Amino acid sequence: MSFPMQDEWYPVAMLSDLHRQGRDTLLLGQPIHAARDPNGIPIVTTQNGQHLVTIERFGHLWTSLGTPRKDLFSIPEADQPGRTLVDVGVVRVKCSPLRAVENFLDIAHFPFVHTDILGAEPHTEVENYQVEIREDSDEVWATKVKFFQPQAAKSAEGGITTDYMYRVPLPTCSVLYKTCPPRPAEWDVICLFVQPLTEELCDVWPWMALFDDETPLTDMIHFQQLIFLQDRSILENQLPRRLPLDPGMEVPTRADMTSVAYRRWLKRHNFTYGAQLVAK
Repeated sequence: MSFPMQDEWYPVAMLSDLHRQGRDTLLLGQPIHAARDPNGIPIVTTQNGQHLVTIERFGHLWTSLGTPRKDLFSIPEADQPGRTLVDVGVVRVKCSPLRAVENFLDIAHFPFVHTDILGAEPHTEVENYQVEIREDSDEVWATKVKFFQPQAAKSAEGGITTDYMYRVPLPTCSVLYKTCPPRPAEWDVICLFVQPLTEELCDVWPWMALFDDETPLTDMIHFQQLIFLQDRSILENQLPRRLPLDPGMEVPTRADMTSVAYRRWLKRHNFTYGAQLVAK
């Protein structure tokens, strides 16, 4: 079954930063304008004045160029009392929007890109974990992921073995559930919402729902920005720039099972914006 990319939901602005003068931006190569109308209601319009559908969720304004086939996904943890909801901001990255999501799913790079924070040598082995495409929700999930981290979160004190779950509910969004140091029975939630500007350029909007009563909000934001800025240098140097969907173009390892499932899921639904289909 083919689901056109224009019929998906995409983030285009943080609600906290959306003023009446608005934000001129691109979505799938088309100019759009996000703003608030005279009544303060967020709206998104095209160059010819067409009003697009919108949703306000997870601190962001979401829109679609087409007709979404379903409501925007939910994150029940975002409604839990006591969580701090963190709008991290936006980072522009010169890479395919699909590459940005795939990098977020990659565990093996932690010791080498986020050294002494999310990983460290000699703890480089990725243990066995489980990956599936859940047919009922049409989402990619990776579960039973474990990795040693020197500083799993800003609130963490000392290294711990961190439990992870990864979820891909949309082609340009990923949700990470990980060990919550202050409350081991709960999950911290860290999201990557990607706005495809063009096939090789995107705006990335990280967002978090955390249990952390100790760390100042500014420190949480700076910590997550540091992590993603370390990723940006890697993303902008990856070749090919678009995400290869042909399994013969890049050789996966056991640590890449989530990436393989993600690419297979994209190909199944013909999500090809920002993808490379054949070797050049």
